[in-house]
Amino acid sequence: MDLPVLWFAIVGLFFVGYFVLDGFDFGVGMALPFLGKDDTDRRVMINTIGPVWDLNETWVIVAGACLFAAFPEWYATMFSGFYLALLLILAALIARGVSFEYRHQNKQLQWKRSFDLMIIVGSAVPSFLWGVAFGNVVRGIPMDSGHNYTGTLFDLLSPFALLTGLATLLVFFTHGVVFIALKTEGDIRVRAKRLATRAGIVTIVVAAAFLVSMAFVRATPTSLVLSVVAALALVLAVLCNAWGREGRAFTLMAVTIAAVVLAMFTAVFPDVMPATNDAANSLNVYNASSGTYTLTVMSWVALIFVPLVLAYQAFTYWVFRKRVTRAQVTAAVH
Repeated sequence: MDLPVLWFAIVGLFFVGYFVLDGFDFGVGMALPFLGKDDTDRRVMINTIGPVWDLNETWVIVAGACLFAAFPEWYATMFSGFYLALLLILAALIARGVSFEYRHQNKQLQWKRSFDLMIIVGSAVPSFLWGVAFGNVVRGIPMDSGHNYTGTLFDLLSPFALLTGLATLLVFFTHGVVFIALKTEGDIRVRAKRLATRAGIVTIVVAAAFLVSMAFVRATPTSLVLSVVAALALVLAVLCNAWGREGRAFTLMAVTIAAVVLAMFTAVFPDVMPATNDAANSLNVYNASSGTYTLTVMSWVALIFVPLVLAYQAFTYWVFRKRVTRAQVTAAVH
């Protein structure tokens, strides 16, 4: 495997990690109005991701940094063509992060409701827009010979891109509700399991429509196999949740998301940004990548530091592995 292909795979794996981990964060945030009967319920839900949400977001920072260093042409085309969507994602992530830190600073109900709304919106907007962005990567965009995006904002809002956004939003929502069922006890756990089953049925329908559409838009034998894996894992996840196997359901939701992201990356390979107007203008792993020296240095850095990051994150999840209860939240308040 040559270095550009290796780094294409590494960037793909970083996005897998980001969507799997921050995906359930987004789902928990979107579930606040559905499962939070009172402030204690909402505190319980927020506390399930409190120790890890910021750590999960570092994956997108690393993914973006790797994209910038390993594939500067791809980075430039994507961030210039998708600048409005990515700006909205950034604003939503900032609002969500601020809400987690400031929500508990004042006991007034209106104060908390305002920050709850920021968490909900700050979770739903990235969930949808990341799907729209990657839907356009799979579908391709019009580019000139200098790899500059030549379309308009409305060209990015194709039916396939919007369907991809809806699919990612629903998958993340179900992923997050399953996580709530996994990390809580009592009534909220029962309600989360019930909601995950109902949401899961809708998610299966929309995800099936997306996977079938992607097969017609762009596909390879590998992406088709991964799409089948994703579909089966999603169905099994919903069934396991209904049977009260939250741990298995959560794992299968993670498999679903990982398989979908990998299916997208393998569907476009060796391209990284297909051109819809002229195939000669497409960006691929070779004409979009940095030089051999840069990729070699990056490979050594990744070999040293990525295992350390994974070990630290695994340790964090192990430390905060216990379920969150209403009694714990109430005791912390008083």
